[in-house]
Amino acid sequence: MTAFGDILTAMVTPFDARGALDEAAAAQLMGHLVRHGSDGVVLAGTTGEASTLTDDEKTALFALGVSELGGRATVVAGTGSNDTAHSVHLTERAAGAGVDAVLAVTPYYNRPPRAGLVAHFRAIAEVGLPVILYNIPSRTTLNMDPGLIGELGEIPGIVAVKQANPELHEARAVQERTGLALYAGNDDMLLPVAQMGGAGVISVASHLVGERMAEVVTAARAGDAVEAERLDAALRPLYEALFVTANPILVKAALHMIGLIPTPELRLPLVQATPVEREILRAVLEQQGVPAHAA
Repeated sequence: MTAFGDILTAMVTPFDARGALDEAAAAQLMGHLVRHGSDGVVLAGTTGEASTLTDDEKTALFALGVSELGGRATVVAGTGSNDTAHSVHLTERAAGAGVDAVLAVTPYYNRPPRAGLVAHFRAIAEVGLPVILYNIPSRTTLNMDPGLIGELGEIPGIVAVKQANPELHEARAVQERTGLALYAGNDDMLLPVAQMGGAGVISVASHLVGERMAEVVTAARAGDAVEAERLDAALRPLYEALFVTANPILVKAALHMIGLIPTPELRLPLVQATPVEREILRAVLEQQGVPAHAA
């Protein structure tokens, strides 16, 4: 297992029926995840609806994660934004809460040049927590190429990258040319990243099948390609079903269906899954052996 763990779950943020942060449900979900295959959690990331959480809500989640999981699982705080000063402020709050590391996304919308990206991540790293870079060009419109990631990896404190660019040749270049721990940023990248010697995955599907995803990593690292590919192939229908619409709409629906969160509430502009999406999801959950109730 890597320093942060093989399977890190990008945890949803549970809300109550009024849309308020549900800390009791979050604490219960954290415990469930760690008992079922997750080596740690990423809080207030994309799947955690970071863009619609207040700073106080994020800080409360970070503190809750440390209180519930500190010493037995990794707690990573999502602190990145497209405002360097704000990212630094959130990282300072995360440090105060006692988290193990932070996840910092590529600045989005303002499209900074290379020098601006380097300065942005350097400022975050200077807070003193280990930093996991988050490269997700589908959401930020800006891809950090392996050369840039390698340059960023020379900044003290930057230790890993969540690579959500599906171009595997770029992931391989990061793995071969840098000293950063490479995490698959998409569930369907878990197997190839594990086979190329990567650290693991920061995952959505691990909310539901964390133990089985850990088996993929174990088989891949043992050199048992046939078994790893069999295990991975069995999980791919779930990977696809969870992304029929914008994440985390369907993983929240799934968690509610199986009774792990009390509501599937999201904050606008995200909306709940449609009846058709829910039925498709229910069928896939049953096929995966994850029984859903009728809600």
